[in-house]
This record gives sequence, structure tokens and C-alpha cells, in this order.
Amino acid sequence: MTATAYLFREDAYARSCTATVLDVTPEGGIVLDRTVFYAQGGGQPGDVGVLLRPDGEPVEVTNTVYGPDRLQILHLVGPDAAQRFTRGEEVEAQLDWERRFKRMRVHTALHLLSVVLPYPVTGGAIGDGDGRLDFDIPDAGLDKADLTAKLNELIARDAPVTDRWITDEELDANPGLVKTMSVKPPRGSGRVRLVEIEGIDLQPCGGTHVRRTGEIGRAAITDIEKKGKQNRRVRLSLTD
Repeated sequence: MTATAYLFREDAYARSCTATVLDVTPEGGIVLDRTVFYAQGGGQPGDVGVLLRPDGEPVEVTNTVYGPDRLQILHLVGPDAAQRFTRGEEVEAQLDWERRFKRMRVHTALHLLSVVLPYPVTGGAIGDGDGRLDFDIPDAGLDKADLTAKLNELIARDAPVTDRWITDEELDANPGLVKTMSVKPPRGSGRVRLVEIEGIDLQPCGGTHVRRTGEIGRAAITDIEKKGKQNRRVRLSLTD
């Protein structure tokens, strides 16, 4: 089986690419040999956009997901639209960039939020301009204004955001890198991707991020919900 090349891991700012159709699945998924589309996972939704067929016809991609073995990525277009594609033909994959970039900004902001609130993370989700993290916090008393100020202080540092890879063994030797209790770093390939916000944060993550924290823009803590005796859901939104 030919694996899909994850171009979004090499360059999260790539908005399109040409690719060859490897397979068409019964449920309406188009498998490409390479893609800039992020596949749903880790709280980040799958990308949407269009696939341009050789005759220029745009076919809408409504979601992007991993195949059962996670080696291939499926661009979901629906069973009917999928019948227009044939193995071996070349297409152009074009992201809905505006939506993706908002998700990148939110995802990086959530990493910063996990620094502002240094507690175990029990869940999270990324939206189109907003997101949330759930924390295992023994005490209440969180203040939205105070958290907003601390979050924007970190954003304003304009710190570089980079990634690198370590082995599974290196991660096992440094368990403190893993902040999320509900989502574990993907294993099986022998290595794990780390995302570093220079001087601020370092944690395993497979998602897409901005290059510098300044690109997030200003953000605000919009709500703090009590979801259990020791669980607090903290929501943020981009404000510009």
C-alpha cells in the first residue's frame, strides 16, 4: 500500500498541491499520494476545500480523515462525486485557507493556554476562530480577565514556533512532555513530533501551527465552565 505524503507536516502554509489519485473508496473518499489537507485528529478538525479534476471541475471536500491504518488520508467528497475520479489521474488539492489559518492560530493559542494554566489537560477542541481546553483543576476561582491578560502577554512575545522529532524511547524517558490525559501522542512509527514555542512550551503534537505567536493576534477567554468536581472547561476566541 502506498502511503500518503503529509505535506502539511513539512509546510503548514502550503495552500495547494498537485497529486495523483491512488484510490477511490466506497464511502466517497479520494486517496492521494500527497496532500496539504490536514486529517482530523487531536482535537483539530479535518481540512475542507476542493479537488480540481484534470478538466478544471472543482469537487468539494467536506472533511479529511485518516484511513484505517493511518498510512493514507481520505478526502471525503461523497459517494456520487467520488465516481468522477479514476486511479492515476492528476488533481490539484486546494485548501479553504481562511478556515485552516484560523484553526492554526487557535491551535497555537491553546498551547499557550496550557502554559497559562499548568494543569493536566483532559480534553480539547479547535474551531474556526475559537477553541477550548478542559483541565483537571482541584480549585475554582479562575478569572477570565486575568487569564486573557496572561494569554495575550505570551502571544505578544512573538516567539518562534518550530517542530522536531524524537524517538518513542526519548518520549518515554520524558513523560512530563505529555500534557493531555485524553489524547495520547500517536505511536507506531518509532518517532513522535514535538512542537516548541521558543522559551515557552514544548509538547507532542501532530497539528498545524503558525510560525510565530504574534500571528495569533489578540485572543480572549470567553467562558469558564464547571464540568465536574475537578474539571474546568476554558474557552477562548480570536478577537482580531
